[in-house]
Amino acid sequence: MQTIEKLLTCPEITGSEAQMLRGRAAAVIEGNLEQFTDAFQPSNSTNGFYIPCGNTTWTTGFWTGEIWLAYEQTGSERLRAAGERQVESFLKRIRDKVDVAHHDMGFLYSPSCVAAWKLTGNEHARDAAVLAADNLMERFQEKGGFFQAWGALGAKENYRLIIDCLLNMPLLFWAGEVTGDPAYGEKARTHIQNAMKYVIRPDHSTYHTYFFDPDTGAPQKGVTHQGYRDGSAWARGQAWGIYGTALSYSRLKNAAYIDIFEKLTDFFLTHLPEDLIPYWDFDFQDGSDEPRDSSAAAAAACGMLEMARHLPAQKAEYYTGMASRLVKALAEHCAVRGEESNGLLLHGTYAKSSPYNTCPNLGVDECTSWGDYYYMEALTRLTTDWNSYW
Repeated sequence: MQTIEKLLTCPEITGSEAQMLRGRAAAVIEGNLEQFTDAFQPSNSTNGFYIPCGNTTWTTGFWTGEIWLAYEQTGSERLRAAGERQVESFLKRIRDKVDVAHHDMGFLYSPSCVAAWKLTGNEHARDAAVLAADNLMERFQEKGGFFQAWGALGAKENYRLIIDCLLNMPLLFWAGEVTGDPAYGEKARTHIQNAMKYVIRPDHSTYHTYFFDPDTGAPQKGVTHQGYRDGSAWARGQAWGIYGTALSYSRLKNAAYIDIFEKLTDFFLTHLPEDLIPYWDFDFQDGSDEPRDSSAAAAAACGMLEMARHLPAQKAEYYTGMASRLVKALAEHCAVRGEESNGLLLHGTYAKSSPYNTCPNLGVDECTSWGDYYYMEALTRLTTDWNSYW
């Protein structure tokens, strides 16, 4: 366990270090284009290396997002061409409804197609992202007021929201802005309000998922899917809460979300181990043999940097400093330095099985596509006045 006072003694990353690491990451990303222009990176590496895959699963947008972040760093036309080629794949995917029967449209289409639209004005990117937002809107459940994460719509065993979905809401706000249709934002606002109400526990840890009654919409219970147990705090889920709350505040300017953000972030920070790289679940502390999840630290850092843009100077400096300390720790303990991997950030965990959860082991102690993306995003935020893809 940490204290805030102890965390404040940890070193921050310097501007020159962050710029150097950002350039190094951009070079790795451009070097990967030979394998990953017509193919995508999967959710996680295998023995440290990503193996090319098709545009399926919920995570492929992160690789395209890395391409756009590297393009912003270098201005390379090769990167831009690769990003726009992948936009065409995303347009085809949503038109053909390939593996899109779930809520993760924001993870797929914000860093890939919204990014392309903002950076290049690509009309196909805009069309694809609006279609993805329309697809997500189909998953809204009026009874309960939330976007159902997975499974057959209305099915009792899947009638739940998950904390990750806060990161999918910016796609809807964006779609409302570019189409002029207020329904996108109205549904997003309702989902956010209910997620904040039900997934946050009294101690400011979070549930991964929360069930509702499909007949009445009444709230039922919080359970885990990827955390260690129902009552534990899954590290990446807590990070989704931090970043999701910051993004929600950026759109809605609800002052209550500042307080929620601060409490979620304080829980995350004070449950970090000595080296600041979280274990995959906060049930585990220094001395444990359980794996880490570097992606949780990267996503949390991005959330702090986003919220800092909306806070008074003193608080902004505090959260920027905490994010900088996390990025410094990631650079020291997890950043790829040579030919050990074709990713950016080691020691991530996609999913870890436990006696109490319902997931298999996936990508344990590997690079993860979102971990790589959020690490690059954090470096970008620390070195530029970045126009968010979210």
